[in-house]
Amino acid sequence: MKKVLLAGVATAALTGAAFAESHSEEVKIGVILGYTGPIESLTPQMADSAELAMKEVNDSGKFLDGKMLASVRADSTCIDSAAATAAAERLVTTDGVVAIMGADCSGVTGAVLSNVAVPNGVPMVSPSATSPALSTAEDNGLFFRTSPSDARQGDVLAAILADKDISEVAVTYTNNDYGKGLADAFASSFGGTITLSAPHEDGKADYAAEIGALASAGGEVLVVLGYADQGGKGMIQGALDSGAFDTFVMGDGMFADSLTADLGADMEGSFGTVPWSEGEGTEAFTKLAADAGVNGESSFTRESYDAAALIALAMMAGGEATSEAVAANMLDVANAPGEKILPGQLGRALEILAEGGDVDYVGATNVELIGPGEAAGTYREYEIKDGDYSTVTFR
Repeated sequence: MKKVLLAGVATAALTGAAFAESHSEEVKIGVILGYTGPIESLTPQMADSAELAMKEVNDSGKFLDGKMLASVRADSTCIDSAAATAAAERLVTTDGVVAIMGADCSGVTGAVLSNVAVPNGVPMVSPSATSPALSTAEDNGLFFRTSPSDARQGDVLAAILADKDISEVAVTYTNNDYGKGLADAFASSFGGTITLSAPHEDGKADYAAEIGALASAGGEVLVVLGYADQGGKGMIQGALDSGAFDTFVMGDGMFADSLTADLGADMEGSFGTVPWSEGEGTEAFTKLAADAGVNGESSFTRESYDAAALIALAMMAGGEATSEAVAANMLDVANAPGEKILPGQLGRALEILAEGGDVDYVGATNVELIGPGEAAGTYREYEIKDGDYSTVTFR
């Protein structure tokens, strides 16, 4: 592992995050997620999971001579870039966070990255921003993500449809960076016919016009690349009410307990994908979360735990609770070589790093950061059976 000596500490101390940390035993990490908005049913569990990793670090008493991590939550709204930018500014300038766990949705993540993180030198680790455009964003080495890019999810969705011999589909996507990016990735991979690919706006009371256009175009199924608590759900409800479609193919933004609770009985046989993992690390996280009273079975909870854990381990590897240490050591602690670290073993990882050793953080999602610091990732293919999600396989 490359050990980074932060020679620029004097300069770094001039930044808000580093200055605040250097004068306190409390190290603040921003947790910016859409606590309101189209994925508000998912984000409390995501935040709880990130804070579970922070608590594990704190309980070990082995983080940087007894320093304690503190979570500071802020609302990204998922869809309002101006609000997300303002919230992130407060995290950095007022609260003095060293790093940001988040944001969640791709559009607001890009806004926070360009308007706040890069100008202030504060690293971000998103558990759920999946737009392919973020892979090439100008980030000065400050942006990482523990969920895979939608460039891969588009391939996976297309492969599932091919396996099911479905060759003609209609597509609706939420009209933002996430929806457009995933729709484009799917279109480039799908070998069949897309009768119509049309955006929908979130927050509308009625989607009859959008459903009418898609129904006229036809298709064996409707591919819904939206949000479970907003327009995506509205499009499915409209299709069910009108009888336009009865089978839906869903991207990761549609995976939520709230969707099956409200519509699951009418969606029998519908299917989709969501970033997910299996194996020893996933099982360890599931038990850890259950023991702590955290719902770890929701979307992006594993990725959120891993994001917070990586932030802490990167600081430990750099020997400083600073933004610079997080950015410089993230790839080193996430990848081989080193002792493999699972959920529940963060105290052990801190010991190894304190002794000058190497760790390979496997975490809850079999973490491997590639390219510009994003996850290779695996996807859970699921089908709705008896009104609930049933795993088909992992891809």
